[in-house]
Amino acid sequence: MTEGQLVCQSVSLPYMMSNSHSYCRAKQIKVKFGTLLQRPDHDSTKTVIIPPKTAEGYLEAPPKLDRPSREEASLWGKALDNVLINSYGLATFWSFLKSEFSEENLEFWVACEDYKRTGEQSRMAGKAEGIYKEFLKTGAQKEVNIDHLTKDATLKNLASLSPTTFDLAQRQVFALMEKDSYGRFLKSNQYQDIIK
Repeated sequence: MTEGQLVCQSVSLPYMMSNSHSYCRAKQIKVKFGTLLQRPDHDSTKTVIIPPKTAEGYLEAPPKLDRPSREEASLWGKALDNVLINSYGLATFWSFLKSEFSEENLEFWVACEDYKRTGEQSRMAGKAEGIYKEFLKTGAQKEVNIDHLTKDATLKNLASLSPTTFDLAQRQVFALMEKDSYGRFLKSNQYQDIIK
């Protein structure tokens, strides 16, 4: 089932019968354009190090011993992916987002990466429920800001769990971080102190 098909299933039956083709096609195009416009051009083959979850969240403060070289940290300025695949970069970015009161975006992204690596279906169900309650449920303390079409499609994906259940929402949150927080992070004292 495609993303567009998932969205069209939520339309009432009488409306679909009278306008089914044009309405569903318009919804499919809207979802695809939204996904393409917000889709990060990140390399999904890069290995992301999933840090252990702490009492405060998914990430720990940057460890002093793992501080990257200036050259390595300068790569973070080229793409958000480079920040996220480096454990020190990930923790530093989280610290920056926490100072802006927007760490839920990164915590959601990390939780989705962890979920994708879950092998057992029974563990996937528990993790999916946790992600939903913590980040997607309306009114959740760490609710992420995604559009309603993405949220609806993701909620429908929860009925049939797979490693890609949260991909659409995760891509949208990544795009939001890349467009919004990442640029400010590069100008922040946290990052500037590392590349000096």
